[in-house]
Amino acid sequence: MLFIEYPKCSTCRRAKKWLDSRGASYTDRHIRTENPTAEELALWQKQSGLPLKKFFNTSGMLYRQLGLKDRLPSMSDEEQLGLLAGDGMLVKRPLLIQDNGRVLVGFKEKEWEDALS
Repeated sequence: MLFIEYPKCSTCRRAKKWLDSRGASYTDRHIRTENPTAEELALWQKQSGLPLKKFFNTSGMLYRQLGLKDRLPSMSDEEQLGLLAGDGMLVKRPLLIQDNGRVLVGFKEKEWEDALS
C-alpha cells in the first residue's frame, strides 16, 4: 500500500498510528516533498469512484485563500487536477492506495477497517 501524508497533520498521524497498530505494510510518502502528479490523481479519482472535489483539502488555508469553494464548480477536471498536482497542501489527506486499486481519501476508521479486513 501507499500511504500519502503530511507528517504535521494530526489526522495523518492518527491514521499512521492506526495502520502501525494493525501491522500493516505500507510505503510512506510525504505530500509536500513528493506531491501526487495529475496523472496519479486522475487514476486514483477514477479508482475511488469519488468526485474530484473530494480530493480537495477544504479545511486548508490555501483552499480558502484561493476561493476554491466558489471556483471549483466552474473548473474543468484538468484545471482541478492541475491545482491539486501543483500544491500538496490542496490535497485531502491522508491518502491510502491499496495494491488492489482501492483508494481511501481522508481517515475514517470504519472505512479503513472494512477496506483492510
